[in-house]
Amino acid sequence: MTELGHDRTKAAIRRFTKPLVDLLERDANEGDTRLLVTDFLCEGLGYDKYEDLTTEYQVKGEFADYGVRIDRQLIAFIEVKRCTQKLNMRHLRQVQMYAVNEGVEWIILTNGQVWQVYHLTGGLPLIIDLALEVDLLSDDSLAHKADRLFHLTKEALKRRLLDDLWKAKAATAPKSLAGVLVSDVVVDAVRKELRRRTGYNGDAVELTRALREEVIRVEAVET
Repeated sequence: MTELGHDRTKAAIRRFTKPLVDLLERDANEGDTRLLVTDFLCEGLGYDKYEDLTTEYQVKGEFADYGVRIDRQLIAFIEVKRCTQKLNMRHLRQVQMYAVNEGVEWIILTNGQVWQVYHLTGGLPLIIDLALEVDLLSDDSLAHKADRLFHLTKEALKRRLLDDLWKAKAATAPKSLAGVLVSDVVVDAVRKELRRRTGYNGDAVELTRALREEVIRVEAVET
């Protein structure tokens, strides 16, 4: 199933490249962009437009462009902008409250060309992380684009592969790794190794400062 999904996604990227370029060249409106997005969701990512997608999903009097359901459970909102419009944080804020109100983890922004996927962690403070971004017209190889976009397919979402991708990215983010490097257990290991190598019995507080300011050089690392 995974191989078939990759092949289908790869074929769809090939198929929709020319229509996408045509939309960009004529500065097509948002409605025409949505038509392409709907076809790509169905033909490339494996969704059934009647069973899995709900257009104009209503949330407290406002409307999200698409709600995405897997096995009848709402799992994502999709916000579509016209093909020539660059995606920005204002578009994200526009749809994030829909996700908060409905308890949805995933937000997808697209203008047909660029696909951005954000993970929302509820509570206070609200945390939104960019989990995935793919530009269908970038210079990246077709295989690379398909591998990335495969995480948005119906079968990948059912198997929670997008969750795995997000967790791996969050775990290896610079701030996350920096926090590990200045944790008590790592600082203690560094102190012991320095003593073994140099005979210097460093102070843990001073070593932590040195790691923060002179090695890691990131701001506001939380231990």
